[in-house]
Amino acid sequence: MNILVTNDDGIDSIGLHILARAMKPHGDITIVAPDKEYSGAGCSIGALHLARPDVHKAHVEGIDDAWSMSGPPALCVMIARLGAFDKTFDLVVSGINPGANVGRAVYMSGTIGATLSGRMGGVSGVAVSQATESWGIEGQGYEEMLVHQKWDTAAEVAAAAVGSLVSNMPEEATVLNINLPNCPVDELQGVTRTYVGVAPPRKMSSVNLRAQPGHEGSFHVDMNWGEPSDEPIDPNSDIGAIIAGNVSITALGHLRETDETQTNLAVQGIEHFLSR
Repeated sequence: MNILVTNDDGIDSIGLHILARAMKPHGDITIVAPDKEYSGAGCSIGALHLARPDVHKAHVEGIDDAWSMSGPPALCVMIARLGAFDKTFDLVVSGINPGANVGRAVYMSGTIGATLSGRMGGVSGVAVSQATESWGIEGQGYEEMLVHQKWDTAAEVAAAAVGSLVSNMPEEATVLNINLPNCPVDELQGVTRTYVGVAPPRKMSSVNLRAQPGHEGSFHVDMNWGEPSDEPIDPNSDIGAIIAGNVSITALGHLRETDETQTNLAVQGIEHFLSR
């Protein structure tokens, strides 16, 4: 079992190193991670006709095969999957992300984007994220929030999930999104199969443009963050599960049409245009 471990926080992330070492009992581990932070990169790979990423051998304690790459996590996975490191991969494990990737953060997360990149090539993936103090912002945690991060809790939960998964790998590539509270293992309340919630537990409240002195027509962007939400949240959503102290596991399905109304309207418009 060849397991590719990556993240969106960069090769020096503590969470990445702890996660990779936790995966060792379950297979042969290769790390291919961005050389810097790519939080919020989603599933982006950049312009392929311009992409010339640099790859460097990296040192991660306890891991023999580790590399950094000058590109987002989805590109790291794509290049690894296509044979750059002389092996094929059976599973992509991405994380540990400091900051829960729940709600709409699911659509922007580089942690999750890495696993989706693998699934595009037929490789299953597990994304692992952990809440931070004050909930962070859209799946991202400030450095000062990470002092009390319980990385080992996330790593042990991830190892339990992956250990069970690799014993009976699905025939069709799938992506599991695991989120959990920032607490010791013995304080976890349980595990919940969840759906993607509607809103994040904390979000950006406003954005303002601030003029740059001496540069007419140029502005800085000031982003202002709201307070953590105190509204009641469905405990069966990914957000509600970790607020209740549970591990959240969400199966992220393929994009499929769910409402034909808007599609039919667009088809009518195009048919009318083509029939002129």
